[in-house]
Amino acid sequence: GMSAARRGILFLPLIHRFFGGPIKADFNKATSLVQKAFLDDDPVIICTTTEQEFQARIQGVSTIMENSQIIRVEEPSMAETVQILETIAPHLEADYDIKIEHEALKIAANMAQRYLTVIPLPQSAEQLMHRTAAMVNMGKQTHLAFRPNINDETLDVEDVTLVASQMTGIPVTKLGADERLRYANMVEALSERLIGQEEAVQLVSRAIKTARVGLKDPKRPIGTFLFLGPTGVGKTELARVLADFMFGSEENLFPLDMSEYKDESSINRLIGSSVGYVGSEDGGQLTEKIRQQPYTIVLFDEIEKAHPRIMDVLLQVMEEGRLTDGRGNTARFSEAVVIMTSNIGSEHLMVRHITDEIREDIMDEVLDFLRPEFVNRLDEVILFNALSDEDLEKILDLLISKENKLAVERGLTLTFTDGAKRWLLAQNDEPEFGARPLRRILRRNLREPLADFLLRY
Repeated sequence: GMSAARRGILFLPLIHRFFGGPIKADFNKATSLVQKAFLDDDPVIICTTTEQEFQARIQGVSTIMENSQIIRVEEPSMAETVQILETIAPHLEADYDIKIEHEALKIAANMAQRYLTVIPLPQSAEQLMHRTAAMVNMGKQTHLAFRPNINDETLDVEDVTLVASQMTGIPVTKLGADERLRYANMVEALSERLIGQEEAVQLVSRAIKTARVGLKDPKRPIGTFLFLGPTGVGKTELARVLADFMFGSEENLFPLDMSEYKDESSINRLIGSSVGYVGSEDGGQLTEKIRQQPYTIVLFDEIEKAHPRIMDVLLQVMEEGRLTDGRGNTARFSEAVVIMTSNIGSEHLMVRHITDEIREDIMDEVLDFLRPEFVNRLDEVILFNALSDEDLEKILDLLISKENKLAVERGLTLTFTDGAKRWLLAQNDEPEFGARPLRRILRRNLREPLADFLLRY
């Protein structure tokens, strides 16, 4: 084909294939032919590659570098993506024998940018449109067989939403629901499941509602919070409840224990090593997670234990809303919530009500630990107070109703007298750990004996 292109243009897509890489095939001949083409008298050659493959394989090839110009093609904007979809829409209509509503193109660009983030625009939006067109076409064929007079060949917004839901696993109701109504009742919804931390619930809800209405920088995370307070008062629980409320499942909480990131080398676990280093194929734990599941609550537990370089990574997430991993892939945090927890100052927080004086003392301590530019980037620093006896009773009730759900699945109904509940609460000999011992007390005094009972009968 090389000689055939003498007076034309030679197009070499994905040129990195000719220069090393995983396949150690007999590419040497092809490699030298490609290099020769670049050294021809007056060649017109157009090649494509990606940023990471370019850095890994092409940058060091002098024949190419010295004889070509590099043109960087950026990802198109939303508006440009819609225009690109407008040009392919007539082809889709012809290929799949359907009509496409213009509004569907806009929603496809929007959903692709928000939810199909592993692939860049416009390709992600095109894929979404192709799959939706195929689905509508299939639906049309089934209808023709049974109800020949139905007019079902128009691809609309609902079709796109349905297919986006199938591709991402997010329930349709979460994609297209009336979010405003759900978020309007956010405080009530969270308070039912997080006991005794009214102020924390109020502050988190306010910040997230503001972001959801669109009053935030679209690139930055939905919210970035520092949760302060003693053990067992609800810091992690609020993160869990929030994951469930916002994204439909506690599975969307991604916890990282910062005591495992004390030394500098641990940064590679978080964002992956550079190309060529050991483990560079694996990518980073955090960057991979966010690329595959952008709607996530990332929980950095006990932040004060992390290495300073990790804090720099976090600052970058808060400021720019993205991280580039060792291989040059970008993970975007614009649909994520970032929560850090810490025990800094918790000795001041062993009280039921937090005064302004306590607040000032704690902020002084926080600034001894964390740099001012870091603290200023947070949406809120949220203080968790100690729990009262009443709070612990309510928490025990919540835990009991969870146990009851499990029991019902086994065909059992559990009833607790007030005396039984009082006895269970009295087993808590570690009040300094807040509600945390309650789970253990229930396991020992309810779940284990119940399991024995089930095995015997």
